Amino acid sequence: MKRVLIFSLLLFFAIKGMAQKAEAIAGIWWNDEKTSKIEIKEVNGKFIGTVVYINPSSYVNGEPEKDTNNPDPKLRSRSKLGLQILSGLQFNAGKSQWDNGRVYDPENGKTYDCYAWFEKDPNTLYLKGYVVGIKMLGRSTIWTRATN
Repeated sequence: MKRVLIFSLLLFFAIKGMAQKAEAIAGIWWNDEKTSKIEIKEVNGKFIGTVVYINPSSYVNGEPEKDTNNPDPKLRSRSKLGLQILSGLQFNAGKSQWDNGRVYDPENGKTYDCYAWFEKDPNTLYLKGYVVGIKMLGRSTIWTRATN
C-alpha cells in the first residue's frame, strides 16, 4: 500500500510538471519584426495564437491592414487584427517542444505545418513553419514575450 501511495504521488507531480511546461508557451508575444502581438492560449488541450495588436503605423486609412493575400477571396476583406494565425500546437514532453501545429502567414496567404520550442530563455520562442512534412524545407522565426 505504501508503494502505491508513493507511486501515485510521483505520478501526480510528474503530470503537474508537464502541464506547467506545456503552459509556458501561453502569453502575449511580439512577432520577429515587432509589428504585432500574438496571444497564445490553450483551447481544448491545444494551443492557438491570435493577433491581438498591430502597430498603428501600419494602419491603412486609420484601420488595421486587411488579409489581402488570403487565397480565399471571401476572406481578403477581414482584418489582420483578431486573426488566428496559430492552431493545433500540442506539447511533446519527450522533445520539450510544441508539435503538430499550423501557422498562417498573412504576408503571403500561405499556411504551413509548424512546431515551436524554447532554447534557454523562456521569453524567446522559436517557431518553424515547413511544407510537405519536411522540416528541413522551412523557415524559422523568433518571437519575444511582451512585457506590457
